[in-house]
Amino acid sequence: MSGVSGPISRSDATPTAATGADEALAAEVLAAADAIVDDFAHHRTEAYFAGFADDATFVFHTADRRLESRAEYEALWAQWEREDGFRVHACRSSDRRVQLLGDTAIFTHAVDSRIELGGQVDDVTERETIVFARRDGRWVAVHEHLSPRA
Repeated sequence: MSGVSGPISRSDATPTAATGADEALAAEVLAAADAIVDDFAHHRTEAYFAGFADDATFVFHTADRRLESRAEYEALWAQWEREDGFRVHACRSSDRRVQLLGDTAIFTHAVDSRIELGGQVDDVTERETIVFARRDGRWVAVHEHLSPRA
């Protein structure tokens, strides 16, 4: 697995909106999601976190609690790097969908990642939901939920 899938086609993402304006908004959301996935895939930590609002929340099946802010997630990420040798080697997004709800959008997809922990590299398959809000003219992630995929 290497990097992120390229530009999406209609079969890769199914926006719920039918109008041209809504399709353009869905494309903006997908571009924001692509940036987050690509930055994650290349372990560009600063750029990755820049895709999330300061007040974003996070629910991960690997964490024992909801993370209440981007800063809390950044601290946990740094702990993973320091204590576990955490490193992302690749990430691919598929089965993508955008639902538009005014200035909010819900992005769901399947995620295949190659992650290093404790010197061991493993492939991980998960499902993810990212909620985006349009703030100051840009789509920013305000919530992320990650669950295992069988």
